Amino acid sequence: MRVPDVPAYLAMPKSCGANTAPIAFAEVYLALQNGTVEAQENPLTTIEAKKFYEVQKHIVLTGHIVDHLNTVVAKGTWEKFSDDDKKIFREVAQEAAARATKQIQQSETKLVQFFKDKGLTVTDIDKAEFLAAVQKGVTFEQFGYRKADWDAIQAVK
Repeated sequence: MRVPDVPAYLAMPKSCGANTAPIAFAEVYLALQNGTVEAQENPLTTIEAKKFYEVQKHIVLTGHIVDHLNTVVAKGTWEKFSDDDKKIFREVAQEAAARATKQIQQSETKLVQFFKDKGLTVTDIDKAEFLAAVQKGVTFEQFGYRKADWDAIQAVK
């Protein structure tokens, strides 16, 4: 399975018993096409944009990697805002984040149907069961992470 050579990306395939292959991203399509790898790990948007769906037959919706977008304001700039402006900024940033999240979810729903229409088998799984299986197969520490950090991230709502 082709995944980036990054601990967070290696945990899932390793815990499932897959062999990983450090293939350059630009070579993934050809590697799938000629059988050098049997699978790859990427977001649905990447699978569509890079046309990996042409050379793979299955997509499993594990949700094992999440991404985020941050809104960052320099401390000096933030300190210049009045309390009212800070409140407005927070509200607008949260509204924009909610809108972007909804757009991503809608896009992914459309992509799932797109892949099914192309003849791929798209499998939605029980994510809690999958997470438990991954955590049973590997430890945070073996990939250079701390469980306390995981717990703190999971506590964010």
